[in-house]
Amino acid sequence: MTQSTTKKLFDSPSKTRMAKFRLGEVVKHRLFPFRGVIFDIDPVFNNTEEWWLSIPENARPSKDQPFYHLFAENAESEYIAYVSEQNLLPDTSGKPVRHPQIAEVFERDDDGNYKTRNTVLN
Repeated sequence: MTQSTTKKLFDSPSKTRMAKFRLGEVVKHRLFPFRGVIFDIDPVFNNTEEWWLSIPENARPSKDQPFYHLFAENAESEYIAYVSEQNLLPDTSGKPVRHPQIAEVFERDDDGNYKTRNTVLN
């Protein structure tokens, strides 16, 4: 197989990649001090080019990986975050996430895991 053939197969838009994390999983950022609960997953980057370009070039992740929507928190506030898979790690602290929108989408079971409620999301 030639190098150009390998590149075409690797760059193929039909390539499906499985997400490493799941809905309701608590994760933390690999570089920055925040954590959150995953509430949606994009199989590849699906945000604006402006958002993409706002990331410093030396830290800009690849677009061809899953991106996660998080109900996020840091020491000062709660917010929505959009993070590439390469920048997430499992959060094993067992502590609840305090974001106010979590209760609209998830319920916490006796083991401290977040399970989706039986509601319709847009």
